Amino acid sequence: MAKQLGYHAIHAIFERFRESEPEPKGELEHVNVYTLVVAVALSAQATDAGVNKATRGLFAVADTPQKMLDLGLEGVTEHIKTIGLFRQKAKNVIKLSQILVDEYDGEVPSSRAALQSLPGVGRKTANVVLNMWFKQPAQAVDTHIFRVGNRTGIAPGKDVDAVERAIEDNIPAQFQQHAHHWLILHGRYICKARKPNCQVCPIEDLCPFEEKTT
Repeated sequence: MAKQLGYHAIHAIFERFRESEPEPKGELEHVNVYTLVVAVALSAQATDAGVNKATRGLFAVADTPQKMLDLGLEGVTEHIKTIGLFRQKAKNVIKLSQILVDEYDGEVPSSRAALQSLPGVGRKTANVVLNMWFKQPAQAVDTHIFRVGNRTGIAPGKDVDAVERAIEDNIPAQFQQHAHHWLILHGRYICKARKPNCQVCPIEDLCPFEEKTT
């Protein structure tokens, strides 16, 4: 774990992220807020590419909670069987769809607590939805962000909750909305787990990571 970077270094890092990608987007495909919730819930322990491949057909026939219920458990299971833990995830999709119909008139709520009350929706999933759809500066910490936060000293922490708090505390407000997307993309394509591509890293000179590749 690197030491906490100072304000000016963090500001400079996010200035560079913004210059290279002014409007970063999440890579999970969705057509509305409901399908975003489902896609993010399905992405646990799965790749975005794998989820997208499975959900294209699913969302073509079920893009609302009621349509998903009409499709039924067997139908959902058949569509997502290429995704890890697909049986439990299919059950969660049906359960959360039923709750949305029964308690929220088929609409997705915009509070973290309400989102987290849905089966299969944890804090990370709720934060992704709050950030991507409701434009709240919520920080969803996945393995990429946890690694980048600690390697760079932008947001060091021993667990995901600590890193989430560090992001909220340390990154200037003007960068908060897109912070988690910039960090995910950086971790996914440059600051990789086993072989970080430090030679093409736009923040290499500001990063204190000792085991840099050359």
